[in-house]
Amino acid sequence: MRIILNRQSVEIPDEFSDEPLLFVLRDHFGLNGPRFGCGVASCGACTVVIDGEAHRSCVYPASAAQGSEVLTLEGLADSDKLHPVQQAWIEESVPQCGYCQNGQIMTAFALLAARPDADASGIEAVMDGVLCRCGTQARIRKAIARAQAAMAGDA
Repeated sequence: MRIILNRQSVEIPDEFSDEPLLFVLRDHFGLNGPRFGCGVASCGACTVVIDGEAHRSCVYPASAAQGSEVLTLEGLADSDKLHPVQQAWIEESVPQCGYCQNGQIMTAFALLAARPDADASGIEAVMDGVLCRCGTQARIRKAIARAQAAMAGDA
């Protein structure tokens, strides 16, 4: 089965079709951005963007990705520069332990791509689904606002 993974067409061997997409990405393709956290789609550490929408890859069957475009943290940047969400994360010094950052960044990316004019309450509602135990939520919100402005051309 074929997918577009980080803008490249790749083949997922049939023996992996029943595996969660997370394990295929990590174990078969060597991508370490998506993380295993809870295994039940509650924490968000495993978030990837599939056909423009954020999905929890720990419960997403690899077979369901057939023909889809899958974007991981590794594929977010252009070859010569970081995506505005990634750059904002650095500028706001968001990570503390860093474990949830894949889920935070990929969820923010999908949100801003779909709703570039999302207001604070809309951002809060979406981002509350990705757990952060270090308490960096205020920096996460500042980084999203910075990325939103950069993507709108205001920064």
